[in-house]
Amino acid sequence: MEVESILLSGIDEKRPLVISGPCSAETEEQVMQVARELSSMGVKIFRAGIWKPRTKPGGFEGVGSIGLKWLQRIKEETGMLVVTEVATKKHVIEALKHDIDMLWIGARTTANPFAVQEIADTLKGIDIPVLIKNPVNVDLELWIGAFERLSNAGITRLGAIHRGFSSADKNVYRNLPQWHIPIELKRRYPDLPILCDPSHISGNRNLIKTI
Repeated sequence: MEVESILLSGIDEKRPLVISGPCSAETEEQVMQVARELSSMGVKIFRAGIWKPRTKPGGFEGVGSIGLKWLQRIKEETGMLVVTEVATKKHVIEALKHDIDMLWIGARTTANPFAVQEIADTLKGIDIPVLIKNPVNVDLELWIGAFERLSNAGITRLGAIHRGFSSADKNVYRNLPQWHIPIELKRRYPDLPILCDPSHISGNRNLIKTI
């Protein structure tokens, strides 16, 4: 599997790569305020969920495509790069139309080979970095399979996001780190960058530093 750099113009490769922002984009005012604060701290990449998969219907599932216009405004006013999650062909097309700089595939989508293949087919011929979160449950081969599907579609600017794994047992962390899984991924693919998602793993801001 060929892997190229996910770094975009303006990102210093000698500094830690920080991607930050709200879990969900809820209002234009919210994302603009957060973006300005992060930009003032030197953060170069802003993330926000536009489409949010939920366990049950009836919950907030994101603002939808209108939120992409907010991300465009962030780019224009702060100069930050913007990232969002995609789970379907429609999401990919809308994100590309709004000049999103980087995409990520969420844990629930990673667990669905048909969904990943649809995204890969839609991105064929497009040069854009794609980050793939580990699947919800502990399954390294399923995670690797998602990378292979993107790679087979010609996507080489790939990165992994380790966000921990679900567990029925109560634990100090919301999602168990299971560090041996990302370590084994790195052993097999040394050139694949792996980002840590401490917020999803910990579920508690007081534990983020520990992670």
